[in-house]
Formats: sequence, structure tokens, C-alpha cells
Amino acid sequence: MNWFYWALLSAIFAGITAVLAKAGVEGVNSHLATAIRTAVILVFTWAIALSVVPMSDIGSLTRRTWLYLVLSAIATGLSWLCYFRALQLGEASRVAPIDKLSVVFAILLAAVFLREKLTWQHFAGGALIVSGALLISWKPAA
Repeated sequence: MNWFYWALLSAIFAGITAVLAKAGVEGVNSHLATAIRTAVILVFTWAIALSVVPMSDIGSLTRRTWLYLVLSAIATGLSWLCYFRALQLGEASRVAPIDKLSVVFAILLAAVFLREKLTWQHFAGGALIVSGALLISWKPAA
């Protein structure tokens, strides 16, 4: 499978995650819910990694790799804490689209820090994502 199918599977699982997380965070401190979810993910991902990657590969990681992976993990943790709190306070069908504005931020950050070239499709698609997220999340005053 190429990148597109993996990305599509990621989106499907993220959609499932939003619904299950919303159901699971009801009546629970959002930070505790995030910690439980993270602990399960930790065990799950290490089980997969240890079954397919030789342990010797850990020693071959550079400092730069460690730095970026640790910073990415911190950003992920902060994202999850905010996401679970948002789910606790709002409707999953409105929280998830705003969370997906991460696509627009990823496009912009990739252009600035990774020097990826942006095309008209990035701008048009990004504008549609922003418009769609705001349209879905907007709730008219009653």
C-alpha cells in the first residue's frame, strides 16, 4: 500500500477515536482519560515495534532523531490533552473538524521549516478545510 491508503486508514481510525473518546471521557477528568489512553498506546506500539524491529536499531538513532521524536511526543501529548478537554466540553462532531485544522497548520509549518513548496492546491485545499471546519463547528445562537 502506498502513503495514500495509510493516510486514509489513519483518518478512519481518527474518526473512530473521536467517537470512542467522547464516550469514554464522560464523567472522567480529561487528563486522567488522556493518561489511560496514552498508557494503552505505549504498550500497544511497543508490542508492535518489538515484534518487527530489532532492538539494535535503537542504538543507531542519532541525537537529532531523538530530539525531534521527543519534541514530537511532547507536541502529541499537548494535542491529546487539549483534544480530550475539548471533547469533554463539546460535541465530537464539532470538536473533530476543528482538530483537523492541524492539516492547515502542518501545510504551513512544512513550508516554513521543511521548505516544502506550496502549490495552488495547498492554498485552495487549505482554504476549503478552514471553511469546512468553521462551517461544521459553527452553531447559530438560539
